[in-house]
Amino acid sequence: MAEYTKDEIFDLIVSNPSEYENYRKSHEEIDLSELDFSNLTLENIDLTNADLSGCSFGDAHFTEVNFTDTDLTSADFSRSTLVECNFSGALLNGTDFSYATVNYCNFTDADMAGAVFNESDLQNSDFATAENMDAVRFDESTVWPDTDMLPEDFDTTYTKDLSSLDDDDDSSSSDY
Repeated sequence: MAEYTKDEIFDLIVSNPSEYENYRKSHEEIDLSELDFSNLTLENIDLTNADLSGCSFGDAHFTEVNFTDTDLTSADFSRSTLVECNFSGALLNGTDFSYATVNYCNFTDADMAGAVFNESDLQNSDFATAENMDAVRFDESTVWPDTDMLPEDFDTTYTKDLSSLDDDDDSSSSDY
């Protein structure tokens, strides 16, 4: 089977998924790092074991995309829509899901350290056995799934870190 460049593999994913699938089956790992998947619509694509670190998926629409055991370190999914995608065992360190809609996705055994979920809608996604959930960032607008889809000890209550604002505690209105 012919060897493809990153850009050629990208083109196969977008325009010839069946040819990409044949290529993927004969390659244990595929390096697609730092490519731009922004604004794409993809369905039923298997990206298992791919290196997608540093990729941009902003404003993309993905349905039933398989990211199992994929390296998504520092990837950007901001403003994207992800439905029924599988992130089992994925490395999501520093991955940005801000303003994303992430519904019915599976995060079993995914490493979530440093993932960002500001203003994300995560309804019906399964984070119950995701790792390092205590190291994710989110805000008061993040919509979490029901508690049975979250780790037992995970606290979805947003608390602002006010330690950086403690410098001017002693000022009073008479100072002005």
